[in-house]
Amino acid sequence: MRKFILVLVIIIALATVGYLTWSTTGRARPPAAIDLHIEEIRAIGADQGHGNVVGIQPYMFPYDYAAMTDFRTKLAGYLDQAKQAGFLNDKTVVLFPEYLGAWLVVIGEKTSVYTADKVDTAMQTMVLSNLGRFLYTFATAPDVADKLKYSLFKFKAAQMAEAYQDAFSWLAKEYRVHIIAGSILLPEPQVQNGRLVTGSGQLYNVTAIFNPDGTIQPDLVKKVYPIGAELPFIACGRDSDIPVFDLPIGKTAVLICADSWYPGPYKAIESKGARFIAVPSYLSPDNITSQPWRGYDGHNAPKDVDPNDIKRLTESQAWLKYSLNGRIKSVTAKDGFNVFLRGKLWDLGSDGYSIIVKDGQLETGRHIDGASIINVWQ
Repeated sequence: MRKFILVLVIIIALATVGYLTWSTTGRARPPAAIDLHIEEIRAIGADQGHGNVVGIQPYMFPYDYAAMTDFRTKLAGYLDQAKQAGFLNDKTVVLFPEYLGAWLVVIGEKTSVYTADKVDTAMQTMVLSNLGRFLYTFATAPDVADKLKYSLFKFKAAQMAEAYQDAFSWLAKEYRVHIIAGSILLPEPQVQNGRLVTGSGQLYNVTAIFNPDGTIQPDLVKKVYPIGAELPFIACGRDSDIPVFDLPIGKTAVLICADSWYPGPYKAIESKGARFIAVPSYLSPDNITSQPWRGYDGHNAPKDVDPNDIKRLTESQAWLKYSLNGRIKSVTAKDGFNVFLRGKLWDLGSDGYSIIVKDGQLETGRHIDGASIINVWQ
């Protein structure tokens, strides 16, 4: 019996050493070449001295999230292009898309996470190589329908928040601009003593704004209407909590993706004096904008939506009718900008082109499979 126990202990010890060796190796890699994949750079309007908004649709790859420096360097490449085009000044606001910071969840992971063909394969490797941390997070997760996805983001949350803030703080300070930093998924996020910190409760899809001195604005924007794919693990914010920011282009509100499809957020920001509406978005899979519109996703359609438009309009046409371009007419604001995350992030796909409303008139970016930088003078 004693020999059996000894052999068992040896086997467990060897297995543990083998697991620890596998889980901790293969994380270092040589820097990847930066691929900006830019296909569109242009300006709308003329400089009247009233500031400008530079909407950037970056084209992201998994390797861009391997380290904070990789992430920062990739985004700096787009800002360098904007600077060379003469778009950046002390009244510039830069707008990045939804979910841009969410994939910092794979920061510091094994190389095989970034080279995986499918996101499910990448996430499986991530879980197995961080098994102890993941299982603890899963066991202590709040009552959410999808504890797996919740736990994936929760156990990396502190590292994600730190990388997100450090990257955008540096970029805002380096280029002396205000940055609407796309969005990131974090549990109970808040700003304390100038730092973005996380809690232990519900997960939110949240956006932060950074100042030209590198500081973060104290108010965060939480997505109010997560779509059906998000609802099992992402909590809803409240219309009344959507902040309005004093920026060089005027009082600015941020409506995260689907929030721009509902009347409630517009009523809330109208009461707070918003004059510019920024909409960071993400659409998948590839080529969805040309597909028949499937209707509202995750929440009941507002009363003004024509049910006959479902499957009659394309996804693209529905965005123009029921999102920023259509609903901005209900408020005082006459200017807005909608950008989308693009790239090859495993097998997720991406789609979407910039939608701009200037003085109540619609402008759009090109529908391309690449990065876009559009400057709108105010």
